[in-house]
Amino acid sequence: MLHDRVLVREPREEGERRSSGGILIPATAQVSKRLIWAEVLACGNHVRAVEVGDRVLFSPDDRHEVEISGENYLLLRERDIHAVAAQRNDANTGLYL
Repeated sequence: MLHDRVLVREPREEGERRSSGGILIPATAQVSKRLIWAEVLACGNHVRAVEVGDRVLFSPDDRHEVEISGENYLLLRERDIHAVAAQRNDANTGLYL
């Protein structure tokens, strides 16, 4: 990875979901402007706030898809990340906003 780039893998949400109110949301439903959590797999040498293994929150509009060995990954810039969830941040909320 180069500069401020972060390689992440989106969790696979298969099938239907339920909202906190118990409403069933079909797998085909698309929610616009919903932020996504993903796991960090690699970081460039200028990335400061994110480490491999962290979970990051980002907008689906700020991503670039890449295929490596038949697997789909996302490429982000560090500045496009809204929050970081990591074990090292557990002393407070567990989130670095």
